Amino acid sequence: MNQSESFHTTHWTRVLAAKGDTEDSRLALSDLCDTYYDPVHAYIQYTVRDVPADMVRDLTHEFFAGLLTRPGLDSLERGRGKFRSYLLGAVKNFLSDWRIKQGAEKRGGNQEHTEVDEDTATSPANDATYDRQWAYAVLGRALSLLEQEHRDAGKLDHFENLKPWLNGNATELSQAEVAQKLGISEGAVKVAIHRLRKRFRTLIRSGIEETVLSEEEVGIELNYLIEVLR
Repeated sequence: MNQSESFHTTHWTRVLAAKGDTEDSRLALSDLCDTYYDPVHAYIQYTVRDVPADMVRDLTHEFFAGLLTRPGLDSLERGRGKFRSYLLGAVKNFLSDWRIKQGAEKRGGNQEHTEVDEDTATSPANDATYDRQWAYAVLGRALSLLEQEHRDAGKLDHFENLKPWLNGNATELSQAEVAQKLGISEGAVKVAIHRLRKRFRTLIRSGIEETVLSEEEVGIELNYLIEVLR
């Protein structure tokens, strides 16, 4: 087995698992939709003009409902690359079809319609909004997994006290105070923070690996994640 084949047996797992029409594939696709809900919702919110929040939510639900009723991701092939890009293209097509439907209803006498600004729908700034929410989703999923690991190990209190050193909220916190609170040495706190950050990075990388094709793309996505968060 060559390096590329070995990579594909362990990476891009959630996307590949979502292909097909089985219960497992539907669960995998549902998991992907849950992870990417916020990026898609943000994109629709910034693309569809002057609509109430409930309509944005309904459109987001309609998009994912359509995705979930398809037979997996059979149209997504290995050569198509990142799932992030695939989903952005899918929501653009969804809004394009919805816009056409809105126009047809208007011509048919239904005056209650909502417009999608063509310039806004193709705006790089709008794509950046989607990508920024994608980055938050990747970090949020990794953080949730890390929390669950600590809960399973009976160390949730350690996680809650050390989490500020992951999310940038530790600027006014004292490691000595945390050490006293947890009943461990300050040196042990430093080691725990180092291990926590290392595990956090590993979970972020794993999450990206599940939705790209190659080792090279993992590095590109990680660098892009850092870029959009800046």
